[in-house]
This record gives sequence, structure tokens and C-alpha cells, in this order.
Amino acid sequence: MHLTRRSFIKTTAACGLAAGAGTIVCRLAAAVAAEGPMATVASVTGERATAARKAVELLGGMEAFVKKDSRVVLKPNMSWASPLASAVNTHPEVVAAVADMCVAAGAREVLVLDHTIHPPEKCLQMSGILQACSSLKNVRVFAVNNKKFYTPVTIAKGRVLRSVDIVKDVLACDTFINLPCAKSHTTTGVTLGMKNLMGIIWNRRTFHADVDINQALADLTSAVKISLTVVDASRALTTAGPAGPGLVTEPRTIIAGIDPVAVDAVAVGVAEWYGKKVAPEQVQHIAAAHNMGLGTMQLERIAIKRASV
Repeated sequence: MHLTRRSFIKTTAACGLAAGAGTIVCRLAAAVAAEGPMATVASVTGERATAARKAVELLGGMEAFVKKDSRVVLKPNMSWASPLASAVNTHPEVVAAVADMCVAAGAREVLVLDHTIHPPEKCLQMSGILQACSSLKNVRVFAVNNKKFYTPVTIAKGRVLRSVDIVKDVLACDTFINLPCAKSHTTTGVTLGMKNLMGIIWNRRTFHADVDINQALADLTSAVKISLTVVDASRALTTAGPAGPGLVTEPRTIIAGIDPVAVDAVAVGVAEWYGKKVAPEQVQHIAAAHNMGLGTMQLERIAIKRASV
């Protein structure tokens, strides 16, 4: 724990006042003075599109992330050719709201993309995302299911993943916004922001068969500059994820933030997964990313801005 001179003075004063309460209070004061919140996350309940707009507003507005004439990439989950009620894809109203905010902030081009599991044409249609974004100026929705969209990337901080092919547009854009939905997952427990990055790589088999997938997800997170993560937890597929069908609940919540680890740490608390509450540290890829210093999973070090709309 690093303690600055200013923090030391504050801590000493706090401990002096709390001397009668013992060393526990002093240690707590020291931790608060020296550390403070590491991350800010917005958590907004209500109608999904309005909640998405409010969540971004609480973080400073889309203008804080998207500059005039910039190129923006949005990465929703639109991998499944399943009906809207299945909750396996990011809700189209959330995607359209975020895309519209990007355009309003001055984006020259907004690319909405995913490496789909099911046939691309069916996914774009059945997810509802293609239709939802069709009237938005300078917004293009497409699948990156061809190797031509990818380029090899060396992962300098990778512990089990040394290189991976990543979508070129993700690497070249000015702003990359991750737009996952909230789902359970048979392998990783949950799929939120970091797990959604599986849709920007070419060879997913490596993650599932050749390496520890949880550490690989943390390694992948270290290789991508994520400007903002917006988790669509308006619904949550709490069992049988990621493909469903399973039990769908309605937390009616949008969670957003800059720190990808903190966002996932907060988002995992929106529902019970397979009938149980799960702490951030129980999700191995969240813990792995925290241990790599990619963000914080400690809820006591996350300032959560809450609102209802």
C-alpha cells in the first residue's frame, strides 16, 4: 500500500481521534485515506434504453468517450440465432441507444460487429440489432466471420496466451465500446464484459481446448483498449448459458464503467447464477484480471453511482 505524505497526515489525524477505539479503526482509516475508490461504475435501473443513456451520463456523457469525426466500434453479443425472449443476445434497444449516443457525440462511423456462433445472417436478423440500428446515420451492423477481418497480435502481458488474432477494426478504432449481455456460462460461470471479448478473436477453440480459458480471458483483456463497457442486464439468462434456453430473470439494470474488471465485478451481483449468489472473486477470469492489475474486483474500492429512471 503506497502512502503519500498527505495521506499519512490524514491517517495520523484519524488514528489520533480514534485512539480509544483501537487499532482496527486506525487501520481502516489508513486504508481509506491511502487507497480510496479505484474505479467508478454506474448502475441504473429502469427502462433499458433510458437506463443506458443515464448510465453513460453518470460517467460524463458519451462526449467523454467519443470525439467528433472519430471511428467507433461497438461489440454487442449477437452471436445467436435465437428469439429475443431467450436473452442470449444484447437487447437491440440497448445497442441502438448506445449507437445513437455515439452519433450524437459526433462519431464519423459506428461499426457494430461480432464473430457470431450461428450463421451471421440469421444472427443479425433474429437478434433484432440490424433492424434496430437501420435508421441510424453512419451506423453499420455486420459479422466478422471471415479471416480477412483479423490481424495477429502479440500479448506482451499474456500468461497463457502469447498471441491471438483480433479484429482489425477493434484495434484501429478511436473508441471501443464493449456491449455484453448478462448470462450464465457452463465453462466460465458467467459471461459479462470480458467474456464478450471472445467475439473479437478468430480462433475460439484455443481458449476452450488449449489453455486455461479464465487466464486467457484476462490475457485478452490486457491486449485490447476498452474505452467503455456497458452491460445489458435488463434481462439475465441465469441458467443454461450461453446458448439457452434457460431461466431468464429481469434485473432491469444497465451497468457501465471504464474499468472492465470493476464493471464485471458489479454486474455479477445483479442476479443469482444457477440459483446462487456469486462473489466477484469466485469468477476465475475476474480474479485473474484483478491479479494482473487490469482493474479492481474489490467492491469496497468501487464507487457505484446508482440511479433509477
